[in-house]
Amino acid sequence: MEKEELELFNQKQEMYRHSMSHILAKAIKEMYPGVKLAIGPAVDNGFYYDFDNLTLNQDDFGKIEDKMREIINKNEDFVRTEVSRDKALEMFKDEPYKTELISELSADATITVYHTGEDFYDLCRGPHVENTKYLRGFSFKINRVSGAYWKGSEKNKMLTRVYVYGFLNKDDLKNYIHQMEEALKRDHNKLGRELGIFTTADVIGQGLPILLPKGARIIQLLQRFVEDEEQRRGWLLTKTPFMAKSDLYKISGHWDHYKDGMFVLGDENKDKEVFALRPMTCPFQYQAYLNEPRSYKDLPLRYNETSTLFRNEESGEMHGLIRVRQFTISEGHLMCTPDQLEQEFKGCLELAIYMLKTLGLYEDASYRFSQWDPNNREKYIGTNEQWEEAQSTMKKILDHLEIPYKIGIGEAAFYGPKLDIQIKNVWGKEDTLITIQIDQLLAEQFDMEYTDKDGTKKRPYIIHRTSIGCYERTLAYLIEKFAGAFPVWLSPNQVKIITVSENNNDYATEVANRLKLKGVRVETDLDNESVGKKIRSAVLEKNPYILVLGDKEMAEGTVAVRKRGSKDTETMSYADFEKELMEKITTKSLD
Repeated sequence: MEKEELELFNQKQEMYRHSMSHILAKAIKEMYPGVKLAIGPAVDNGFYYDFDNLTLNQDDFGKIEDKMREIINKNEDFVRTEVSRDKALEMFKDEPYKTELISELSADATITVYHTGEDFYDLCRGPHVENTKYLRGFSFKINRVSGAYWKGSEKNKMLTRVYVYGFLNKDDLKNYIHQMEEALKRDHNKLGRELGIFTTADVIGQGLPILLPKGARIIQLLQRFVEDEEQRRGWLLTKTPFMAKSDLYKISGHWDHYKDGMFVLGDENKDKEVFALRPMTCPFQYQAYLNEPRSYKDLPLRYNETSTLFRNEESGEMHGLIRVRQFTISEGHLMCTPDQLEQEFKGCLELAIYMLKTLGLYEDASYRFSQWDPNNREKYIGTNEQWEEAQSTMKKILDHLEIPYKIGIGEAAFYGPKLDIQIKNVWGKEDTLITIQIDQLLAEQFDMEYTDKDGTKKRPYIIHRTSIGCYERTLAYLIEKFAGAFPVWLSPNQVKIITVSENNNDYATEVANRLKLKGVRVETDLDNESVGKKIRSAVLEKNPYILVLGDKEMAEGTVAVRKRGSKDTETMSYADFEKELMEKITTKSLD
């Protein structure tokens, strides 16, 4: 489709989805008269509606879909009416969620109401199709039911959200359902648990995952890789505390601008000293900079740290390893002079791109230039002039580096603009994996200085950056990217050795020990089970290599190699196998 044609198609599809959300609400209201209506918008893959006092299971989906089709076939008009706030409150007096929304509007507001048939009214701006008959060819399918807090706040009541896939084209619906079935196979929250990578426990708490041995091993491999690469690029490792007094956060501005997102230890009204777990590392690493006087000759000064952070995320935002309350991040802060800024920013970006390419995530990344919202002034520190200068400087750098970014108004940190490198999960939800930020403000907050060539005192520019971002989130994306079949160098176990009989156990142990001396991660299955059963088990574990050792291999000093994804077994000399294996590990091959 041409661009204009595609835009018209998307507008039409959104209008149909919006209309269908009303049909869903009407169907459920007729089938379950006691329910209360909340909201029901169109979304990228269809629409949903939130209800109170509704309990459904999958057996109900088909009945609701039939009811929706019955309503569509009545050929009822969508009629738009404008009413006053008082009139709207009277019309929806039995719908508490609607009246709450109406009450939030000004007394002189004009409110639009749509009614379908004679008996169903809903608040809505529209637009809708003129008559339900136009929806007959619309393809839809109820996907799932989940809980959703009213207005997204855990302080409010949990409602029942009914999700429905909806497309103008029947084939589009069919293809999308197939994509979602494939996504389910890759969903890290499901697959990660099945493969024994991580788990959670109610007695520990939401957003606090437990990395099992396989997951912990992958994180360890990533951390060693990142820290070694950062060291090669001139970064200096620090180790700072997990908590600090509120005094530190008051200097940085986190206490005033981020306190609701922090875990505070103590009560300011009662305790002499109040502490908080750190939500980020920057104010801690600034103390390393302030440890001694600085000269322009010391700059750029690059500090990196593998930092465990704590953020009090809303319960409704938690998702597997992607959004958690405790996480570990590849964080760094770089102090430099103005004339070093672009080159150092480029170096941070090159490091991030190198990481993404090595991990196989580069093609999935997109870029967002996150800017401040001048209409929400209380969210930020600094003057308008400082923000304009920081953003114009960053725009100049991004344009010069030819970064294909989109703009996100209001997405900046409270102290500066940033480049967010975004990745979508298998369900299409986009989150930030890596950030690079320019900061002119916190150096002033912390009185950070350096002596310039002319002997004057100046403030350094600060770059906040991550190299692969949050390790837990990175692990989640890797599980989904590779469907749990990690590249050899990242696989928690690289070789599984299986014996044909007990007679081959000593040879299997010998081969395993030789590989372990090379640093290879090896497991042996010496159980007295059938070879077929042991192979099936090893395949399900997604081991990159399975070695099947019998009398023939033992006599000839060879190994029968079954590579992941293949049903065939290839006989190789031990030396050739080791050479192939070590090449994949040392080159960090994605094959």
